[in-house]
Amino acid sequence: MKNGVIVYVAGSERMRKDFDPEKAAKGLDIKADQIEVVLSDEYDQYFMDAWWKLIARGMGLIVCKMAEVVHGSRLELTGRELRLFG
Repeated sequence: MKNGVIVYVAGSERMRKDFDPEKAAKGLDIKADQIEVVLSDEYDQYFMDAWWKLIARGMGLIVCKMAEVVHGSRLELTGRELRLFG
């Protein structure tokens, strides 16, 4: 079964202008076939879009992992996790 992860970036720390959340998420130790990143200041629609993309790509298990921006330049997982599908 393929698995997908939505990395939900929460928190109020400012990100550097050149910060790329997608690239930063690849640096996390996440074992998944597909990873989507959603920022907390974006609309809820983006979260639903990410979830739908993973389902459409055949993911049998989808988990949401919380992350926060550290020092404006990298992501760190908080340890919070929510199973969304599968």
